[in-house]
Amino acid sequence: MFKKEGRSESGTTLIAGNCELEGNVHFSDELLVNGIIKGNIYAEPGSKAVVRISEKGCVRGEIRVPRIIVNGEVFGDIWSDKHIELAAKAEVKGNVYYHLIEMVQGSRIDGQLVHLQNGKQEVAEPQELKTAKAAEKASEEAAIVVAAVKNQTA
Repeated sequence: MFKKEGRSESGTTLIAGNCELEGNVHFSDELLVNGIIKGNIYAEPGSKAVVRISEKGCVRGEIRVPRIIVNGEVFGDIWSDKHIELAAKAEVKGNVYYHLIEMVQGSRIDGQLVHLQNGKQEVAEPQELKTAKAAEKASEEAAIVVAAVKNQTA
């Protein structure tokens, strides 16, 4: 019942079907979602943590856990540095960032699949920033060309 100093007990945390949780969830070991979580789910990258979202489970938020098994609904991005399994009833509305992925026939993703090199979670640069940098570079190159033309005609 009580932990002794220096010992850590592993266990499963259950969000039951009759439960709705609002707020972020930080956990280690195993999280089983049969109910609804309105918030983000986090576990330490590289750990043995696993989140299982059952057929009746629903998550409205981002998931950042090493091992993820989905058979319910996820409305948000999923990040895994180890393994993601999308079962037959899985429905994901968000991007999936994965190192290894397993998809069963019937699972659905409304978003992008992004492979992570070496399981590292690298933050992608937003498209707007990439476009702005490209436009700035093109503008600088155009200014150099204009300056060169002016020098030749002067």
